[in-house]
Amino acid sequence: MDKAEKVIADVGARVAELRRENGWTQQDLANRLRMEPQSVQRIERGTNLTIRNLVRLARVFGVATIALFEPPKTARGRPGRPRRAASA
Repeated sequence: MDKAEKVIADVGARVAELRRENGWTQQDLANRLRMEPQSVQRIERGTNLTIRNLVRLARVFGVATIALFEPPKTARGRPGRPRRAASA
């Protein structure tokens, strides 16, 4: 992963972290941003990070836009289905 990809991944993780800190679901955040939940999912994956979205996110979270570029404090993996054990 090059440096740009790392920054993008960190911003997406930071957005997810701020969302969880506020006790919001992706649907809650989508409602506040007036966008579809799939758009929030893409932002958190780092595939829909526009300057416009970053400014809107910062406003909704009540933080400076630069705060979205801080490294995420939690190194928590994404929730989901556990990985399958390798079959013999």
